Amino acid sequence: MKLQHVGATLVLGGLFFLGGCAKSGDSTATTSTPSAGGSGTKQSVVYIPKNTGNSYFDSVITGFEKAGKEKGFEFTTVAPATADATSQIPFIKQQIQRGVNAIAISPNSPDALKPVLKEAMSKGIKVVSIDADLEKNEDARDAVVFPVDFGSIGSSQIELMSSLIGGKGEIAILSATTDAPNQNAWIRGMKESLKEAKYKDIKLVEVVYGDDEPQKSQRETEALLTKYPNLKGIIAPTSVGLVAAAQALETAQAAKRVQLTGLGLPKQMSRFVENGTVQKFALWDPGKMGYAAGYLVSGLLDNSIKPSVGGSFKAGDLGELKFTDKMTVAAGPPLVFDSKNIKEYNF
Repeated sequence: MKLQHVGATLVLGGLFFLGGCAKSGDSTATTSTPSAGGSGTKQSVVYIPKNTGNSYFDSVITGFEKAGKEKGFEFTTVAPATADATSQIPFIKQQIQRGVNAIAISPNSPDALKPVLKEAMSKGIKVVSIDADLEKNEDARDAVVFPVDFGSIGSSQIELMSSLIGGKGEIAILSATTDAPNQNAWIRGMKESLKEAKYKDIKLVEVVYGDDEPQKSQRETEALLTKYPNLKGIIAPTSVGLVAAAQALETAQAAKRVQLTGLGLPKQMSRFVENGTVQKFALWDPGKMGYAAGYLVSGLLDNSIKPSVGGSFKAGDLGELKFTDKMTVAAGPPLVFDSKNIKEYNF
């Protein structure tokens, strides 16, 4: 798990509601026809995800398609078969040659893509980065859309855990690697939140690292259960760690004693929620990210949206969204999954 603002999918350890995409060679392509009633010339927008066959990005596409129908732009998506650093370059060049009005992209490499995206911008094509930013290459895109405000992850995880353990007890954190920037930033946020008066009865006893390896993560969880007989909760802000910890709790039949939450994929966690091993966990809805990006791109094309720090725009069902530093937009707050809604998501 490597990233804070590098990309939400990487946050999930590279494990990637429904796109209905048709394969063509090594790419995926779909087109959404604008609804009747759109004014002016139809603008062409293409989205290039990291790779094909990925349900996470299929959800982004679904959101984009919805925005396209509401805003009246022509939407197409193409993607490479693999998420290599340079695999998206020929697809970007193809769209430049095609003369699209806007390119939305979930970049595989901030550095490798800069020259070709700059070329696109020089030809008047709007460029929006989705789910991952072009770190230190912000001049190669007009704006970026993230699924959530990553700065709020730490505090929201503590809030969720507190609700599960009744605001008191010992908790531990199962992270990815010791140097994962996103994990460390979120853990710092958790520790800061624990200083608040409302969490005075919650004690963080240890942070352990499973290196985003299933077996090691499971062993670390088992060690926590043995070492801390009074442990009330474990937070695993990594999809690999969350699944491994759930398996450990299930095997040890410790779910009634220890509450588990964190960040994970609903498809992977469905069984554990349904059998009661996990009550609630969080992530974000990538479909909302695609929907927000669609509204942003549409506004950039008709000049109704001009990105500025502190500025905002209306994004359909999502309401008002604000630009923060580096022209970034968060589509919404973390999404909490439980037994009531987990079957609604297929990623």
